[in-house]
Amino acid sequence: MKNNKTLKWSLVAAGVLFLAYIGSIVWFEARLGYNQPQGSTSLVIATFNEDNDRHERVLRLEQIDGNNYIAANHWPRAWYRQALANPNVEVKMPGEDSFQPYLAVSLEGAEEEHIREVYSFGFEFRFRTGFPPRYFLRLDPRS
Repeated sequence: MKNNKTLKWSLVAAGVLFLAYIGSIVWFEARLGYNQPQGSTSLVIATFNEDNDRHERVLRLEQIDGNNYIAANHWPRAWYRQALANPNVEVKMPGEDSFQPYLAVSLEGAEEEHIREVYSFGFEFRFRTGFPPRYFLRLDPRS
């Protein structure tokens, strides 16, 4: 009987810890989405949904081998799905005052593997964000 109670309370405690962890991820992501902090490597991307409504999002720019890359590193990623559906995006690069036209290119193969290795985050960040899958885009300037 005592073993059943111990097991029951252990499961309850594990459930509470799991829910607290999920809550901390939701809180972190909600604050990040609301505040959209900007730093010296931040850009603003404008994507467009199927109704051509404009949506702006602050993202981290990573320049690797002369190319501009961004990543979907968080669970909220409507901007990423919109960029895949309509790769004609507008980007305000760090230090610039206006948006310029870019093409959002999905990565695959050797380029994706290379960027995944270079553009990595440590365990703490991945834990804090709930281990979301990561997807990458290259931003190519359009005329």
